[in-house]
Amino acid sequence: MEALIAIIALALVFDYINGFHDAANSIATVVSTRVLAPRLAVLWAAFFNFVAFFFFESHVAGNIAKGVHADVVSLTLVGAGLCGAILWDLLTWWLALPTSSSHALLGGLAGAAIVKGGFGALDPKLFIEAGIFIFISPIMGMVLGAIMMRLVMALFGRRSPSGVDKSFRRLQLLSASLYSIGHGGNDAQKTAGIIAAALIAAGKLEAAAPGGIPHVPLWVVLACHAAMGLGTLSGGWRIVQTMGMRITKLAPVGGFCAETAGAATLFFATMLGVPVSTTHTITGAIVGAGSQRGLHAVRWGVASRIVWAWILTVPGAALISSVVYLVARGLGVAP
Repeated sequence: MEALIAIIALALVFDYINGFHDAANSIATVVSTRVLAPRLAVLWAAFFNFVAFFFFESHVAGNIAKGVHADVVSLTLVGAGLCGAILWDLLTWWLALPTSSSHALLGGLAGAAIVKGGFGALDPKLFIEAGIFIFISPIMGMVLGAIMMRLVMALFGRRSPSGVDKSFRRLQLLSASLYSIGHGGNDAQKTAGIIAAALIAAGKLEAAAPGGIPHVPLWVVLACHAAMGLGTLSGGWRIVQTMGMRITKLAPVGGFCAETAGAATLFFATMLGVPVSTTHTITGAIVGAGSQRGLHAVRWGVASRIVWAWILTVPGAALISSVVYLVARGLGVAP
């Protein structure tokens, strides 16, 4: 029982780190456009991160919970996966790189599972879908961001810049709240799925029937949303600067288009039950909105550095988790 409590606590630590690591996703645009002061922005995002559980069913959590075969999953494996994700998140936060906590978690889980049971221990459907959406989510965010920016320019292009700016400063409060709901709805569910997997490994929760999705208890969902909200309150200022100021310069109209495009992408993926990267999504949306002022408006050097961090996330977290699992097994910890 003590081991299970320790794993649940570790999962909530990951969720807290996810909150401050990915807080930039929720608040970078609204801070960089000076619509909200930084402290007020994180309060705004944290609130909507928490209430996201009212809007979505726990499909993402259920899919994550069955990501590793029930015969292979163990508390040690889950713990190693969480360690891989946490260490990768802390490393990329220190480097001010907006990488994906979602893919760090999937990579961490996969690395330990492969060491223990081979590739057959993984649920191919989950990992294939997540792999496909590595490309779909930023492209969808970019396309929607570009379309929205074009539409807004066509509708409001003849108005004075100051008048447009004033209108969209208000509208950006709405778009920021929608994006934070999408962030909380998709990301907090991933940790809920990990805790559900730990409960299954400990015999405290029934594994899903073949082809089904395990039930995720309400207390798990609430705890994960609370941990993410608290993490968001801690901010993520190093990554906020990269996301909101270094990729491209945004005005409130651009921030509104990027956040709305990102929110639409996250809502779509969450309803499908697919765990996606909020970081990939909002970065694509920011590039899409910013590029409508000309390709020169995007700092492609910064964007390419972010893409390299994305590419390395899954194998990096997997490598760390596999080493942690091997060390734990070498020390005689239960498999």
